[in-house]
Amino acid sequence: MSLVELDGVSFGYTASPVVRDVSLAVESGEYVGVVGPNGSGKSTLLRLVLGLHEPDSGSARLFDSPAGAFAERDRVGYVAQDVTENATKMPITVAEVVLMGRFPHAGFGRIGPEDRAKARDALETVGIDHLADRRISKLSGGQRQRAYIARALAGEADLLVLDEPTVGVDAESVDAFFELLDGFNREGMTVLLVEHDIGAVLDHAGRVVCLNREVYFDGPPAEFADSDALERAYGTTVRRDGDVTVA
Repeated sequence: MSLVELDGVSFGYTASPVVRDVSLAVESGEYVGVVGPNGSGKSTLLRLVLGLHEPDSGSARLFDSPAGAFAERDRVGYVAQDVTENATKMPITVAEVVLMGRFPHAGFGRIGPEDRAKARDALETVGIDHLADRRISKLSGGQRQRAYIARALAGEADLLVLDEPTVGVDAESVDAFFELLDGFNREGMTVLLVEHDIGAVLDHAGRVVCLNREVYFDGPPAEFADSDALERAYGTTVRRDGDVTVA
């Protein structure tokens, strides 16, 4: 089953398209990493997937429904690019953030014991249950990312969508973060990830999409590493010796 299906999608904020004629399907259980240079339309692509933008042409479907009209938002866990920065201004606790994931499930709009148990389980899963009563603004970038992933888990999401989640996160926390994603994917969660660290995508994702307004590559990481897609998409020379570097 395709959880995400874009068919010939183009979109622009002005007359110039930010993404052009993009077709992309993400099947249940996949781990897809999207890479590309700054300004290549990666974040816009995710917003089209989620129905937050309406395509200028083509169609976007989410769980086999038009993305813009998709109503079962609890099935999607979305961690936006600026979520951890915004969290520094929020005077609420980690537990309260995670409980937000239960709002679509709460009977008569009220959080009950089952909802609190799901939130506790989610915090334990991501390893920050000991921080439940701490203000979200007092956490490190890596800890805040875990809190927002716990919110998605508490909401029992089927699809996890992440937009550059490791920006501003220390290297040790990044490694632990990707191990966490790997575990979720092994357990059956579908992951759609936009990530600036190309090496991490090659090491962890099961499929790579290289985007610069249009799709330059879509396939297995090993084939991507051996292709010229990065050179064409970035417009520069790219070499890979263990790690990917763009020069």
